Amino acid sequence: MNDTDTKIEDPQTLEQWTRVLCDQEMPIFSNTAQNIYSSLDSTKQGAMELASIILQDPNLTAKLLKVSNSVHYNPSMQKMSTISRAFVILGSNIVRELTIACSFFESIISPENKLQANKEIANAIHAAVQAKEIAIVCNDPSPEEVFIATLLNNIGSITFWCFGGKQCQYISELLQTGDYTQEQAEIKVLGFTLEELGKGLCKSWNLGGLIEQAIDQPDSPDKRVQTIHLAKQATQAINEGWHSEAMNDCLNKLEKLTGKDASTSKAFLKKNTASAISIAGKFGAHDASRFIQSATHAKKPAKPSHEITEKSKIQFHILQDIAQHLNGQINLNLLLEMVVEGIHRGLDMDRSLLCILSPDKKILNEKLAIGWDKENNTAKIKLEVSNFPANLFFKALNSNTAFWADPKKDRALYTPSASNNIGKTECFLMPIHTSNNPIGLIYTDCSIGKKPLTEEDFKVAKHFAQQANIGLALYKMNGSK
Repeated sequence: MNDTDTKIEDPQTLEQWTRVLCDQEMPIFSNTAQNIYSSLDSTKQGAMELASIILQDPNLTAKLLKVSNSVHYNPSMQKMSTISRAFVILGSNIVRELTIACSFFESIISPENKLQANKEIANAIHAAVQAKEIAIVCNDPSPEEVFIATLLNNIGSITFWCFGGKQCQYISELLQTGDYTQEQAEIKVLGFTLEELGKGLCKSWNLGGLIEQAIDQPDSPDKRVQTIHLAKQATQAINEGWHSEAMNDCLNKLEKLTGKDASTSKAFLKKNTASAISIAGKFGAHDASRFIQSATHAKKPAKPSHEITEKSKIQFHILQDIAQHLNGQINLNLLLEMVVEGIHRGLDMDRSLLCILSPDKKILNEKLAIGWDKENNTAKIKLEVSNFPANLFFKALNSNTAFWADPKKDRALYTPSASNNIGKTECFLMPIHTSNNPIGLIYTDCSIGKKPLTEEDFKVAKHFAQQANIGLALYKMNGSK
């Protein structure tokens, strides 16, 4: 079969894969990247040209402003509500590099992403944050450029695992046999390596500069290229463990590059890892951020005390805000949002949902959803409340207290309709009621990271839900409208 006969859904050669990923799977990123880098060739246009490119895409504009307003990029926390303001506070170079990053994630983060795709994204973000911080220590003239070059260094692997379809499965199956290395499996299935695909994409998108140099010349003596690949090595070492041989080797290289001793460098890497988790969330890569988290703590038998303290802090501050709100004029929507956020963030849950019971009491309709993998933001979750047979939503709504559902113990309650919406996962369900009549439900679980739920978690979740019911009672008592 020749190229002209090959269907675009079934690429065979390196050239075809490159064309499909550029033109079909990631056209928005292709256009944005090419427009940005072509605008750099114009000495007369600069920031105004770049601003117009960004403002053409409302989603890109919103994501860029969200990331720009994060503590990581804006430690002074000067509010940026416009792209123009972002240019003033951050400078055109940083805004340009952030635009590339935001556009990239806008193109790849979708319901199609699977396990390996999220691992690739996690490693890329983690390495990019480490590289930027190493560059800052080394007084690099443009740490953001190092960040982007590291983020896109494995662009072939990231895009393939996001959009590779059945070919991804074939490679995974070969790797599981233990008879093939990663490179051998790629060549067996594709006829080329994902590193070669990355080079092809880099050229098609005209990325050039440090990005292309680091992909084409990984062994270059250039200090910036070395920084990029050392950051990738550091990320891999962290995945293997803080006391691994790979980590010791990495710390030795870091000491030569930065002059910092092993103890200082390890603390530095740990701080950067925590920052990477936050940055991944800002870019919308929430599922990927959990792989950074799990890699960080994979070798530890217990949750670190500082994390427990941080969770307690979040719970305390949100409960303070709720108490203050209950003492004033109650806004029910705001109150319920604070309660759900308190449960979700305060307990470090993966998915949380606030839903309101329909007038016929047969459907729970989404009011607020956090962490759910949906095709688009406009799609709303609907949960069927069934009594014949009874499902877990019916049981929760007809209880006077919270319900801790476990598929092993409560198998009958996980009916097909319920399982289709939430899966067969352990969860907390807290009814919201007024005058003992249920009006809605708060749902939360750890279905992605598979963190086991605890009695303490259940106690805290119940306490937050109680605040919602207290607020509803006060609201009714005061005759608020």
